[in-house]
Amino acid sequence: MAAALGGAARGRLRALLECETLCSRRYLKTSHKLYSATYDSNEKTFEKLLIANRGEIACRVHVKMADEAVCVGPAPTSKSYLNMDAIMEVIKKTRAQAVHPGYGFLSENKEFARRLAAEGVTFIGPDTHAIQAMGDKIESKLLAKNAKVNTIPGFDGVVKDADEAVRIAREIGYPVMIKASAGGGGKGMRIAWDDEETREGFRFSSQEAASSFGDDRLLIEKFIDNPRHIEIQVLADKHGNALWLNERECSIQRRNQKVVEEAPSTFLDPETRRAMGEQAVALAKAVKYSSAGTVEFLVDSSKNFYFLEMNTRLQVEHPVTECITGLDLVQEMIRVAKGYPLRHKQADIPINGWAVECRVYAETDELLFIAKVPSHRYALTVAYNKELITYGSNRAEALKRMEEALDNYVIREAERFGSSARFSVFFAAEIGWLPSGSLWKLKPEKGKQLMDSSSQALEETIAECLSKGLAKERDRG
Repeated sequence: MAAALGGAARGRLRALLECETLCSRRYLKTSHKLYSATYDSNEKTFEKLLIANRGEIACRVHVKMADEAVCVGPAPTSKSYLNMDAIMEVIKKTRAQAVHPGYGFLSENKEFARRLAAEGVTFIGPDTHAIQAMGDKIESKLLAKNAKVNTIPGFDGVVKDADEAVRIAREIGYPVMIKASAGGGGKGMRIAWDDEETREGFRFSSQEAASSFGDDRLLIEKFIDNPRHIEIQVLADKHGNALWLNERECSIQRRNQKVVEEAPSTFLDPETRRAMGEQAVALAKAVKYSSAGTVEFLVDSSKNFYFLEMNTRLQVEHPVTECITGLDLVQEMIRVAKGYPLRHKQADIPINGWAVECRVYAETDELLFIAKVPSHRYALTVAYNKELITYGSNRAEALKRMEEALDNYVIREAERFGSSARFSVFFAAEIGWLPSGSLWKLKPEKGKQLMDSSSQALEETIAECLSKGLAKERDRG
């Protein structure tokens, strides 16, 4: 196997490398005890596999670390991990037979998958049709409707201008969500509560969509107030078989990006879980999906659920599913890519124990993200984020282990990123340096996101934490 590593990224990652590899190894070592997956020595596999990614996902795909590391370019991702020509050169140089894209970068790029196919190299993921269909929110919603999957009420076409946006919003009924058709990660999304906000949202969302995705098409849907964000992991092969591997709850978010994930959800009952799983599988089969994928839903307080999107790649939070099911999703992806059928039936998929994942951020003080809290405007921007996973026989045990793990989490040489990294390591709970246990005092029992501007208690907690963090920085300076 070969892992593609950006040259300058090695230096930038050095401060996190020891922590990163220790966490990866510790997770993998622990997870081996949980996995029930067996390895058939008689099954032929790829002789050399390129991991077109960096850091922990490269470690995750190849548990013994890579046999080769190849520089793919300088630090800017546009010149390295997003540079298809550079990746293709690495494939030729290493004579890799297959490529696992990890997550992010080129993992959902249909052109990359097409170029690999043209060179006779296997892409460990779905085919270009599935990537294209599920990558477009308008097309994916239409496919979901045809597959009898519940969808959010809204306008299925492309919104032409601000006047049409207002007309559609009035027909749907306020509040509405304006979102980019090609979007993801919370970009190009605006909530509108009246005509004025709809016009403003249309303008800003189209501009952001064009700059972020090169595609300014927008759609408008009914905004589901205070929903839970629950996703279903699916696994499908090239022989028409597909499974749903239970759910992950991702309701605690910041800027529409997940911060805490857990499996299973405290909210779902067996009937709702089964209904969501069956609809997720129906969508996967409708698009002839083959590989691991995730179908995301919004779930309201009455347990009505609506299709949100499908991610055609391995998710960052996939380990929590592996923990409770005992399946090695990376192994299954590789088997599927090689042409083998799934080895499991739906009745074989268990829920054993509980797993939680927190995103842990190391950050600098560059002006990118502004924390809006009373009397404070402190700028933070993400440098790198790591994932911390704990497992227990029940939720209480998993949360207790997470609390202990967060209290003892260390990023060595954090001063390389500036002093703010020291007090923003515990960013997983929300923003700032939250005290031990704060995360669990702010459980999303009503499906709310943590960053709620109406939550005075949260704002006061964040303000206090930021004050302490700034005081520590002044003392150090």
